[in-house]
Amino acid sequence: MALSKEERIAQGIYNNIGGKGNTNKVYNCMTRVRIDLKNSDNVNVDMLKKIEGVLGVVQDGDNLQVIVGPGTAQKVATQMANMSGQIGVESINENLDGNLVDGRAEGERIAKEVKSQYKKKNDTPFKRALGVIASIFVPLIPAFVGAGIIGGIASIIQNLMTAGTIDPDTWTQIFSVMKILQNGLFAYLNIYIGINAAKVFGATEGLGGVIAGVVYLNGMNADQPLINLFTGDPLSAGQGGVIGVIFAVFILAIVEKQLRKVVPDSLDIIVTPTVALIVVGLLTIFLIMPIAGVISSSLVGGINWVLEVGGAFAGFILGATFLPLVMFGLHQVLTPIHIEMIADTGSTLLLPILAMAGAGQVGASFALWVKCRKNKQLTNIIKGSLPVGILGIGEPLIYAVTLPLGRPFITACIGGGIGGAVIGAIGLIGATAVGPSGVALIPLIANGRWWGYALGLIAAYVGGFVATYLFGVPAEAMEATEIETSL
Repeated sequence: MALSKEERIAQGIYNNIGGKGNTNKVYNCMTRVRIDLKNSDNVNVDMLKKIEGVLGVVQDGDNLQVIVGPGTAQKVATQMANMSGQIGVESINENLDGNLVDGRAEGERIAKEVKSQYKKKNDTPFKRALGVIASIFVPLIPAFVGAGIIGGIASIIQNLMTAGTIDPDTWTQIFSVMKILQNGLFAYLNIYIGINAAKVFGATEGLGGVIAGVVYLNGMNADQPLINLFTGDPLSAGQGGVIGVIFAVFILAIVEKQLRKVVPDSLDIIVTPTVALIVVGLLTIFLIMPIAGVISSSLVGGINWVLEVGGAFAGFILGATFLPLVMFGLHQVLTPIHIEMIADTGSTLLLPILAMAGAGQVGASFALWVKCRKNKQLTNIIKGSLPVGILGIGEPLIYAVTLPLGRPFITACIGGGIGGAVIGAIGLIGATAVGPSGVALIPLIANGRWWGYALGLIAAYVGGFVATYLFGVPAEAMEATEIETSL
């Protein structure tokens, strides 16, 4: 029986990373299969790049990222997980045609090289902590996207029923089903995050979910609520949100590991989970929840205040400075903030503004394409990288086009600032989920204000194009070159 595309890619990856036994974890984001390796020396990056269907490879120490594109990433990761118990995986036919030049693949290759250089320069404990945060939230991105779109559809149905455009008797049941599907994620989000955090920190996954569930305070007597030790007020269910959950599960992992050093193996199954839940549960309820609640409220309130007061100016600053954060990988720290804003208000006002950074880069790349037509190598990379850039996946354009040229990166930031200023001036443009960016974010814009987001995109495209066309094209980029091929 012929293997599917995803099976062939999965087998090819295993063949060139030292086999299934060389992996600690296989997971995926929107475009990449991510593999935590036991021994990075066993990886053959050159052969991985030659696998048909692989668009690029990024290796950062013991973490390997194989770029296979949207949709395919999850399927390949699933196939690799299914194969993890098999022995003797067969080789596949690899694409060895050196004359076939794929602009997107070439863009990914150059992006990988540039990004790797920046990662090596900025490999700090803070950056590694951000990588941990990413590992917790990346597996949930497809759920955020799906549930967010379903929630958006539910909001449209509700608005149409309220306006009398559609018959409530016909559509109420459909609306209810949509809300049930949406709340399947968001009502129990802390538990999913607790389980993922336990995987990352090395705690028992079930216990991580239980500790995360503690923040809902189920079982508390409403007539005799537990008291916040710091304020004397009753504790609120969900207080502290995802920030508190991540910290609580981190403590859980430490407690579990220490207990297993002293508890006999024969009693481990009884003593360790019981003691861990009691100790960490009490800490979570009376210490972590109140403190994390203050932190979460301050972050969400502060950002909303800045956007409300700052308007177009705040939008410009945020939109213009986001690309450098992405370049250094610091944008990952914002994911818990987005989720807290969604949990608190139903949408994140921050994400649509930050998404303008990628749109400014798209505009800058179009300007380079127009002015550098004789540079066939550059324009070929731009042509291959622009489609995914428009959809909000900006790494190929950052690391293969604008950043290496220098000035276009700055003018792309200006374009992002212009788009951010437009969204900030319009105001109240929020996204109901995290994950997508660019054009792909439009279905997730809350309260029917997608038109404002679309105006911001257009402004960022135009701003990035004009700024780059007039000021951002280096003379050397306009020099004539031919497409390079490799054997």
